[in-house]
Amino acid sequence: MKRFVWVALLVLSLGLVSACGGGGAQQPAGQSGGEQKTTTIGLAISTLNNPFFVDLRDGAQAAADAAGFKLVVLDAQDDPSAQVSQIEDLITQKVDVILINPTDSDAVVPAVEQANQAGIPVITVDRSSNGGKVVTHIASDNVAGGKMAGEYLLELIGKKGNIVELEGVPGASATRDRGEGFHQAVDGVADVKVVAKQTANFNRNEGLEVMENILQANPDIVGVFAHNDEMALGALEAITAAGKADQIKVVGFDATDDAVAAVKEGRMAGTIAQKPKEMGKLAVEAAQKVIAGQSVDEFIPVPLELVK
Repeated sequence: MKRFVWVALLVLSLGLVSACGGGGAQQPAGQSGGEQKTTTIGLAISTLNNPFFVDLRDGAQAAADAAGFKLVVLDAQDDPSAQVSQIEDLITQKVDVILINPTDSDAVVPAVEQANQAGIPVITVDRSSNGGKVVTHIASDNVAGGKMAGEYLLELIGKKGNIVELEGVPGASATRDRGEGFHQAVDGVADVKVVAKQTANFNRNEGLEVMENILQANPDIVGVFAHNDEMALGALEAITAAGKADQIKVVGFDATDDAVAAVKEGRMAGTIAQKPKEMGKLAVEAAQKVIAGQSVDEFIPVPLELVK
């Protein structure tokens, strides 16, 4: 009888040890029986019909992959209303952070405010939002870049002659800032006149068409500054077709692969180099800090460089 009681007590004690977790499987930290939640970041981008923004997306994707995050990329195709709807979709999906490259800095404000109300942090990239709460803005100094381009164009034309400015998408902060910097450089220079200032919406085909019309009205121009390389390359096509490639200096902005190649070949005078892949990478890294509860600077600058 005593032997039976002793065996029973031994079996009971072993059962208690096992129940306390001594030999059972443990749940990974942060889980409660289900799979760990995947961190999801939304990227609302203005257009992927531009190599600059393709590079920006690729930089963000590489950083997201390295961090183990899911990146949801939505292309607005330069349509402000479409972008607002896409950001609303990201809010509905309850993503952890939204990265926004605004098509229009004013039109995007209501979407930023909706994200604020939903408690989803917002980070803007390359172009800013004119309202709502943004955790940080990651971009090159577009005013400084526009001024750099203007000063270089003045150097190329000997501070004398008629010049043209091809503007980006109306309402985009990059359009405003690059134009502001350009005019800081060229306005007030006695023998220089901006004879045409027209939007080509950051688009190569529009740059070609707009430049063709400008050349008809202003055959004596000596220089062109385009707010991005796509417009600059379009303008270059029109200038070459008109037989004026040796007479007109073209300066762009972004240092896309096609533009850098044109500069190396001597067809284009120069371009202002940004680093879109670095922008995308820094945006995801900033999002990672925000998710972890760490502080980030209100503005994270990306260096500029003149390619000539």
